[in-house]
Amino acid sequence: MDWLVTVTGAALVLLILRDVFHTLWHPTRHGGLSRLVMTTLWRLSSVLGTRRTAAGLAGPLAMVSVVALWALTVAAGWALIYWPHMPEAFVYAGGLRPDDHAGLLDAAYVSLVTLSTLGLGDVAPAEGWLRIFAPLEALVGFALLTATVSWILGIYPALARRRALALRLSHLSRTHPSKEQIDSPAGAAMLDSLAAALSVAAVDFLQYAESYYFHDGDDRTSLAHQIGYALDIADEASDAGHRDVRLASMVLRSALADLASILDERFLHTQGSPRQALDAFARDHGHGDHAPQKP
Repeated sequence: MDWLVTVTGAALVLLILRDVFHTLWHPTRHGGLSRLVMTTLWRLSSVLGTRRTAAGLAGPLAMVSVVALWALTVAAGWALIYWPHMPEAFVYAGGLRPDDHAGLLDAAYVSLVTLSTLGLGDVAPAEGWLRIFAPLEALVGFALLTATVSWILGIYPALARRRALALRLSHLSRTHPSKEQIDSPAGAAMLDSLAAALSVAAVDFLQYAESYYFHDGDDRTSLAHQIGYALDIADEASDAGHRDVRLASMVLRSALADLASILDERFLHTQGSPRQALDAFARDHGHGDHAPQKP
């Protein structure tokens, strides 16, 4: 029975390490604990009355919740590893009676101080294999801290790129370039640059899928709201007279289709056309269908 508890604790630790791996270094659409937490908080925000305020907090709160879940589950797992072997496999500082400090809470205390690398030393493993496992927990604690910093440093630049693209689309929609202006070498260059930025946004959704659950603020910096203008301008440029503009339009439409496919496959599941998927993206982020078409 003691070893069953120990194996259960090891399984909890491995479960969290797997989730960290798939969240940060090998993102997949199969989900995991982190995706479950992010999705749950996002869906919860959708049923609250103050949609934008709640959605704006969903992403940051979900990140904090995921990190807390990782740390607490790892600590609980290691506590289960230690607990069945207390007090006989541990040494205690003077003044502590081993039999009084051999419960589950004491195991959790040892686990937490080891995970946080505090190493107070009042209770320490004495048995050979536990003397190996305790430093491993400290290494995992350091890895979790590093993973959290890496996650933040990855997601927030991805959000900045997405919002910059949305703001650029907002500038274009408010400028209202004419059909003659679009049907020119400058128009082709503009369409090419939009396609490149959309490709970056698509890769960000693949690499940092959790960034989907962050609200983008006002309409000008919301890609979900502004993406419709990219669809409209690609449609308008498709029958341009300038061949470079037509080619750039085809590339832009392909970039939009790829983005819509990634969003639909991972988050939306409409199984519809790119326009339907992008409209669902807008609705899921608190907007109606895509932004008003270019006059």
